[in-house]
Amino acid sequence: MVALNFPSYSFKTKSIENKSYIWDVIRKKYIMITPEEWVRQHTIQFLIQEKNYPAMWMSVEKQFTINQQHKRADIVVYSKSLHPYIIVECKRPSTKITQHTFDQIARYNLSLDAKYLMLTNGLQHFYCQMDFEKETYVFLEGLPDY
Repeated sequence: MVALNFPSYSFKTKSIENKSYIWDVIRKKYIMITPEEWVRQHTIQFLIQEKNYPAMWMSVEKQFTINQQHKRADIVVYSKSLHPYIIVECKRPSTKITQHTFDQIARYNLSLDAKYLMLTNGLQHFYCQMDFEKETYVFLEGLPDY
């Protein structure tokens, strides 16, 4: 897999019938490694190891509904009050992060109402804080530590 713009992490992997799998510490199972999953697993480790968010307060591929359509957020980090605090959208490294990507996560946040957003393709990371009064987001240098 391609090297990403994250610190180096150790992952538990295995191969079954010529397919590679990676252990997901949140879902507690092996997941087939795809480019997007590779980014997702690095992001999870970044949130746990660098930002000190407890793994037990994270959900991966969290389903929710917007306008009667089922959607999935890649990663949701919850606050102590169990309200969505951070939504993370992960893209494969070859996917450019565009305004469309920001619009996607902003739409997700209409339902989830998180304070912070993170978008990453593993090479570029964008962090935003919601301004609910102005119905917009403000770019940040990084996410707050836990």
